[in-house]
Amino acid sequence: MRRVNLQYVVWSFFLSFSFANAQGIHAHLEAEKDTNSLSHFFERGRFYGHARSYMSGTINQDDLSDYYAWGMGAGIGYETPKFFKHFQIGLSGFFMFNLKSSDLSKADPKTNQVNRYEIGLFDIERPDDHEDLDRLEELFVKTHFGKKSTLTIGRQIPQTPFINPQDGRMRPTLVEAAVLEIKELNNLNLHGEYIWRISPRSTVRWFETGESMGIYPVGVDISGKPSQYKNNVESAGVGIVGAVYQKKQWNIQLWDTYIANVLNTVQVKAEWKSKPNAGKNWIFGGQYIQQNAVGNGGNEDPTKAYTQKNSSSNVFSGRLGQQLIKFDWFLSGTRITAKGRYLMPREWGRETFYTFMPRERNEGFGDVTAVTLNTFFKPEKHIKIELSGGYFQLPDVKNFALNKYGVPTYSQINLGLTYQFDHYLKGLNALLLVVRKDDIGETYQNDRFVFNKVNMTHLNLIINFHY
Repeated sequence: MRRVNLQYVVWSFFLSFSFANAQGIHAHLEAEKDTNSLSHFFERGRFYGHARSYMSGTINQDDLSDYYAWGMGAGIGYETPKFFKHFQIGLSGFFMFNLKSSDLSKADPKTNQVNRYEIGLFDIERPDDHEDLDRLEELFVKTHFGKKSTLTIGRQIPQTPFINPQDGRMRPTLVEAAVLEIKELNNLNLHGEYIWRISPRSTVRWFETGESMGIYPVGVDISGKPSQYKNNVESAGVGIVGAVYQKKQWNIQLWDTYIANVLNTVQVKAEWKSKPNAGKNWIFGGQYIQQNAVGNGGNEDPTKAYTQKNSSSNVFSGRLGQQLIKFDWFLSGTRITAKGRYLMPREWGRETFYTFMPRERNEGFGDVTAVTLNTFFKPEKHIKIELSGGYFQLPDVKNFALNKYGVPTYSQINLGLTYQFDHYLKGLNALLLVVRKDDIGETYQNDRFVFNKVNMTHLNLIINFHY
């Protein structure tokens, strides 16, 4: 049976509120306003919305396939005012359309590999669907207690180091979870979270935790055979605890992300920012990540597990930088040791490494050395120009134990231009991003190690309107 078309349900919900508000306004014109009415209650809530246009194109080497896509969408949300002094309810939905694109389901004839970037603008499970792309995104109850603490239960936007919105496609990753934020202690915030369902970006469905792992390409296992963990990972959910200490120039964080029966990841992060001096600040940061397999790695059959039993990995990442009135720069380095692959489902969020550069990741690799230089020029308050470059030394593409996705050592350059509109266009912003990647490591004249990975140019034009 066809799933319910949520765009009609959501829009009917909001139109009902709008009608109630309109009736309240009309009544106010005729008589004194009843502050106890339902319409007055909803008038005190917060409506919010988002419209988005996303144009994407990838130009590959020589006669390898090129791709393009243009997606548009809009959504609206509502959060009630507090009722019974402590409670709020939130609801939002979004629908989108594939206005124009190349055939995103058609594989490249030379490599038999499918599109990587543009397919993610819509529903990766149904690349030929251009219209029926809608999702009920938020549906939660929030309880306020103490001075600033909250407990939020239901569908919501994740905000943790390893599970986060990752704003690189049309819509973000969402979770169905119970999230506890304790903010009663001086300089210290505590976070506790349990996730039981996830709706990754590039999808419109909600998945059980294990089911959500493998929606994106799965790469190869440590023997070089295609990974088989898709639809085979058994996990009861994700538990996250975190502590953030902020005092004066220091920010210190400790996070533990536990994927039941699969993987445990601990992150320690410390950052220092100098006091402003003549309009500039120095910044120094470091982080350490330790991963260990949990249980059987997701399945009793090692060929169907997400990670191998008793496996582990270590990551070190650091940054030094300076912020000025019109110019920022950051020099960063990351080392993933050769102990094992660093793993985290790509469906769930972007990497937390200082060397992360949009449109590529180092998840799935071990024995990695990465160095990046990021620069940002702000000629005036509405404009930001980014020019960043990176060198990423990866294991040989045939070292399957440490190279999950067959990506060679590469260089990457990002050029970005962001414009923030103001006045009567306040809420509107535009981003132009150009990414160039080139191979440095050996590809063995095999285009499977090149297509959508290196020797390519990727372009994005993203326009957002938040209201």
